[in-house]
Amino acid sequence: MDNSPFQKLYDISGKTAVVTGGAGVLCAVMCRALAQAGAKVAVLDLNPDAAEHLAAEIRSTGGEAISVVCNVLDKACIESSAQEVLAKFGHVDILINGAGGNKPQATTNPEQSFFDLPAEALRWVFDLNLMGAILPSQVFGKIMAGQKNGIILNISSMNSFRPLTRIPAYSAAKAGVSNFTQWLAVHMAQEYSPNIRVNAIAPGFFVGEQNRRLLLNDDDSLTPRGQSIISHTPMARFGNPNDLLGTVLWLVSPASAFVTGIVVPVDGGFSAFTGV
Repeated sequence: MDNSPFQKLYDISGKTAVVTGGAGVLCAVMCRALAQAGAKVAVLDLNPDAAEHLAAEIRSTGGEAISVVCNVLDKACIESSAQEVLAKFGHVDILINGAGGNKPQATTNPEQSFFDLPAEALRWVFDLNLMGAILPSQVFGKIMAGQKNGIILNISSMNSFRPLTRIPAYSAAKAGVSNFTQWLAVHMAQEYSPNIRVNAIAPGFFVGEQNRRLLLNDDDSLTPRGQSIISHTPMARFGNPNDLLGTVLWLVSPASAFVTGIVVPVDGGFSAFTGV
């Protein structure tokens, strides 16, 4: 059987993909996958060494990639980054807003009640996750509006559906990301072009450096919080970064040409399980 019509559905060869927070654990895997699928990848990250290390790795395996230092909370910096990408690749087809994260100072614990969480820590988390998606969408979205085509993929979270205990700012910010995804999808399609699509993925529980101490003990056994998550995940495991790739590649390819304004859980069934 000739599979070429189906292969074309997922063809992103020659496209330029910009990934903010590109050197992070999850986004680095996405960058490698995009390059392997034939896209030109711009790794935008605040850490220049990590970004260049990843870009060099991609180039060493035959892919096209550049590293660009970018602070997603500084619009002038984002605009400079966009010009650097355009100078190298000539166009921007895909934006993945991957920058985000939490911090201990914005997390409740027995020694730190919600009432005592410092405003600056809450604001830092909220800004990084929500404004860190809005500002790059303004800059790169404007380029897409001029081209009359493009794809924006935001990274939301299962916290946007049901907030987890202890992380109020992160949960609220990711809920904002999901809402912003829907708003921007409608705005871009109606005001600029129906060929500009905006969607999001909502990863379930993946072990990273920021949440490792909450989920795993020093011997890698589950903490009570980690055990609670696993017991509410029907597939009974944490996610592996590679688990995100199928959904990501679908949403940035022609295969999802009539899909915009959705938030896709990639969570091992967590969102479907009531606990009973």
